[in-house]
Amino acid sequence: MTLRLVLLLAVLLMLANAGAFAADGIEEKAKLCAACHGEKGIPIDNTTPVIWGQNEGYLYLQLRDFKSGSRKNALMSPMVASLEKADMLALAAHFTKLKWPNLEQPDASNAVAAKAQTAAGSIGCRGCHLDHFQGDGSTARLAGQWQEYLHHTMMAFRDGSRGNNPGMSDLMKATAPGDLEALSKYLAGLQIDQYLGHGR
Repeated sequence: MTLRLVLLLAVLLMLANAGAFAADGIEEKAKLCAACHGEKGIPIDNTTPVIWGQNEGYLYLQLRDFKSGSRKNALMSPMVASLEKADMLALAAHFTKLKWPNLEQPDASNAVAAKAQTAAGSIGCRGCHLDHFQGDGSTARLAGQWQEYLHHTMMAFRDGSRGNNPGMSDLMKATAPGDLEALSKYLAGLQIDQYLGHGR
């Protein structure tokens, strides 16, 4: 039995008691998030994103989109089904205050970094994700995120399987798969806390 299947079964068991989950305080809800996203901020696998220290507006929008169905995920969609807007705002505020973890991913090689920076300049990544790819508000931090998650997400935007941001889909479709792979490796290896000055 795969880890993903085990987690899905756990989610289904929790949903059997969805009323209790809806009544839980924010700390209890956050503990349920830790089952996949990690108690110390390091997710259980490299296809699950870091949410500790992620930007508050972005976190809220993703929870909202999972609930509405505009973003689909077999684990997340049922998890958020019982959440109200106030719950989603509170969870986003909770996780954004936590310190982004160091996943200890390798730096991209010089060749990969050069290819990634050329691609980033071509599609204007820094226009939304800012100079150090830290994002802001409703835009995601990319720096230091799992490489596998980044690459999967870029390709999902590209092939249309993730459709909750049409602008991103257009940009990814206009970018060669090899450039997206280079971008994911480059972004994953970035350590930017020294530039931010607040552990995010």
